[in-house]
Amino acid sequence: MAFSRKAGVLSVVALLAVVYLGSYLVFRSTNAEVWDKDGQTYVIFPEDSPFLYYAYRPLTYVDGALTGMRFHIGPHR
Repeated sequence: MAFSRKAGVLSVVALLAVVYLGSYLVFRSTNAEVWDKDGQTYVIFPEDSPFLYYAYRPLTYVDGALTGMRFHIGPHR
């Protein structure tokens, strides 16, 4: 009985991790833009939704290290 409860909890945690990663990948692909001044691609986080920035911040460290992607809050000026 205890094993099945642990397996259920692990399944829920794994599902939440997949949803978190998937939502980040969708956000990343729909909010990427190339900045004309340096030719680099940036994921632009909206200024009026700081919770998105903080929610995805752990993944941005990994993403930036693996892909070289850059990140910015609000539009470039």
